[in-house]
Amino acid sequence: MPREPEVNRRHDVVIPSDAENAQIERGALGDPDAALLSAAELDAMVPLPRLRGRPRSDHKKALVSIRYSAEVLEYFRSTGAGWQSRMDAVLREFVHRATASPDQNDKSGDAGRLTVT
Repeated sequence: MPREPEVNRRHDVVIPSDAENAQIERGALGDPDAALLSAAELDAMVPLPRLRGRPRSDHKKALVSIRYSAEVLEYFRSTGAGWQSRMDAVLREFVHRATASPDQNDKSGDAGRLTVT
């Protein structure tokens, strides 16, 4: 009577039966591209460093502490995950417009200027 395949519940990996494992091993030993490593080759192996987080960007951002009005924070936070990136995009667009030459702005030449009250 064939046995039920053993399943590692943590990773949903089906463990091969003894017969399946023997067949896999025979296939691997018969594969010329799957040569066994010598003891010296195994000893020379070093683990790769674990990479954590997202890849480093060419466009580095600075960590700062800044105060925003409650209504500004409430608005951006209400837009959901990624609100800080959206806030950065809005500020970058403002900088782009504010630093554009007057002929790229509106005819009055004051587009992008901020009036603080």
